[in-house]
Amino acid sequence: MKHDWWLSATRPLDQTACALAAERQRRLTKPRGSLGRLERLAIHLAALQGRERPAVERLWIAIFAGDHGVAEEGVSPYPQAVTGQMLRNFATGGAAISVLARQLGAELELIDLGTAEPLEPPPAGVRRQHLGPGTANFLRGPAMSVRQGLDALAAGRDSVRRAQAAGAHLYIGGEMGIANTSSASALASALLEQPAAALIGPGTGLDAAGLARKVAVVERALALHGAHAGEPLEILRRLGGFEIAALAGAYLACAQEGLPALVDGFICSVAALLAVRLNPACRDWLLFAHRGAEPGHRGVLEALAAEPLLDLGLRLGEGSGAALAVPLLQSACRLHGEMATFAEAAVADAGR
Repeated sequence: MKHDWWLSATRPLDQTACALAAERQRRLTKPRGSLGRLERLAIHLAALQGRERPAVERLWIAIFAGDHGVAEEGVSPYPQAVTGQMLRNFATGGAAISVLARQLGAELELIDLGTAEPLEPPPAGVRRQHLGPGTANFLRGPAMSVRQGLDALAAGRDSVRRAQAAGAHLYIGGEMGIANTSSASALASALLEQPAAALIGPGTGLDAAGLARKVAVVERALALHGAHAGEPLEILRRLGGFEIAALAGAYLACAQEGLPALVDGFICSVAALLAVRLNPACRDWLLFAHRGAEPGHRGVLEALAAEPLLDLGLRLGEGSGAALAVPLLQSACRLHGEMATFAEAAVADAGR
């Protein structure tokens, strides 16, 4: 893959807004630092949004769906048809992320990048950007062609541009794709230079035999493609999925367009690690929602120096963990923006 838009400069943080927000925190009617990380989140969001009082009210959630050829190796207890069936479930409002998006009043964008079985009739509300009937089996060669990889990255970028045009305050990416934890685990193993067995978990519910099979499949994939581990774009093409590439493209675009991104679980965090390897400056624009149950998630978060907001043992995906963390960000912003200062409330400031 040739270098392109993802290497462009990211939006610089607004240091003036950051300083004003920090000063405001010092003047609010509470002991300094008493709201812990909520204070730091508000200040960081101020720097990202370029205003003393940030807001996280207009939310854009984009779910990228794509199938994986490696599913034919039996790495998931679910058939590939479930990817398309769940996409329809998202569209009709029955999935976890659908419920959470309604609760938050968020825009929910659904993007079909390539399901193995065509959705007939196509569900209303699903944007169809088919790059193929899923990726190729990475035990036989690269998962994606060069063109597919580029187009998947661009699909994420274009979603962010739609979110930005709609005036979103925060971008959340989610994914759906049977066997995508195998793809994410292979990528994590290559990027972190750690053995597959230390990173791989049951995903959607594999038993012991299924887990052993999954580890063996990923180890074979790494033997075939591992020589490219130092080339993030190439290893993404070889081991990734349409939805993982789109998420990486989205995170890169968020940093370039100046839109904060809240990263979901293991698969999304692997995409974030790829984005940071492609353009390290994008890291400032990424917030991390939670630490999930997949064993590899901890190592990926550590590589990103990420401090997730929640640790609830989640392993659903779909952007659901990020959606659950949004109220914390909203509370941080509202406390920061709506609390009275000592002067406003006529309360003596002890200088704490």
